[in-house]
Amino acid sequence: MMNRTIKSTIALVACSAMAFGALAACGSSSSDSSAKGKVYFLNFKPEAADQWKEVAKAYTKKTGVEVKVQTAASGTYEQSLKSEISKGNEAPTLFQINGPVGYASWKDYTADLKDTELYSQLQNKDIALKDGDKVVGIPYAMETYGLIYNKALLKKYTELKDAKVKSAEEINSFDKLKAVADDIQKHKSDLGVEGAFTSAGFDSSSDWRFKTHLANLPLYYEFKEDHVTKQPAKVKGSFLDGYKKIFDLYITDSTTPATKIGSKTVEDANAEFSQGKAVFYQNGTWAWGDLSKAGMKAEDLGMLPIYIGAKGEEKQGLATGSENYWCINEKTSDANKKATKDFLKWLLTSDAGKDALSKKMGFTTPFKSFADIKSDNPLTQAAVEDAKSGKTPVSWNFTVMPSDNWKNDLGSALLEYAQGTGKWDKVKTAFVDGWAKEYSQAHEDD
Repeated sequence: MMNRTIKSTIALVACSAMAFGALAACGSSSSDSSAKGKVYFLNFKPEAADQWKEVAKAYTKKTGVEVKVQTAASGTYEQSLKSEISKGNEAPTLFQINGPVGYASWKDYTADLKDTELYSQLQNKDIALKDGDKVVGIPYAMETYGLIYNKALLKKYTELKDAKVKSAEEINSFDKLKAVADDIQKHKSDLGVEGAFTSAGFDSSSDWRFKTHLANLPLYYEFKEDHVTKQPAKVKGSFLDGYKKIFDLYITDSTTPATKIGSKTVEDANAEFSQGKAVFYQNGTWAWGDLSKAGMKAEDLGMLPIYIGAKGEEKQGLATGSENYWCINEKTSDANKKATKDFLKWLLTSDAGKDALSKKMGFTTPFKSFADIKSDNPLTQAAVEDAKSGKTPVSWNFTVMPSDNWKNDLGSALLEYAQGTGKWDKVKTAFVDGWAKEYSQAHEDD
């Protein structure tokens, strides 16, 4: 039986502290391509689509092995995987799941990775996803999220005569964050901004920031308080008042009226932030690529924890973990499996592969071969400093959220609340009652 514990998320956080030190089909003209096998990676990360295209091209040029990379549109990965996995030997040979809950849907398609270079390269093998003695998934990117902030704009605010803080370091609680955000909103014309926060978009490219990543905060504190160590059948919603506080702040002190956030995208938020229209932007280390492309410099950026008013949050750090587990398709041919394992070995051990993952994609990886590589990503560097600070990192508990339906229902309730067409009670119902319902449906055969 699958071990659905949350201990692996704790191991991921510990490992991350150590680790912190579109479509591209490139065909081979070789006549023995079928004997060599081929690689088809269904990529989860749109922000790395171009980089994966380059990787595929480079590997095919070097080896003659066909590598295809297809990137699912944001918010459509499960749907895309269901469609592609049915294509027999043309199905993805390499795909990803988000953890134990994702594994439950794809367990029949996961090959054992115990004897692969991928598994042997892990600095801490406890972070692998396992089903009994079978290694079914390997996390390849350790990531961190929080409130990204524009250093120059925040400094400009702190220099105002009656500023609520004199430095970013003083923002160490929800009360401090709210005081600053409210004051920025009050002085937005003086600061040349349109809001304290970027738009809280609920387009599918952006809503995961609130129905998943922000929802992790009340889960984290509830699980911590109740000593929850495995996926629970029920949740109490003990910290939903804090969830409401931070969400209210996002939609009140914003660049965009709450009535208009339904169609706002993550691209809109990126643009607002990179153009200096907002001081704060909830996102993670993966956002650096897009912000860099938009013209932001490394020295422009910092990252603060997300606060919800929980007791002791002054000692809370950033949210660090992974929902990026590579799996090899058990149902593809042996030649394709070998080709995929060889491709992954090259990614982890060659200079070109390591450069692609760590520099071009900006990933912080949990592999031994990356131990001496320092990331150029300033948000990763902020995460490094946070990990060294002695603060307690927030674990990624959203990997045990019961289903995508639960997230979607929560997102719908949040949007209705924000737009004034629904009450907060509906958010509570979606969070608490929805969890019990979705968990029960997922475990009918247990």
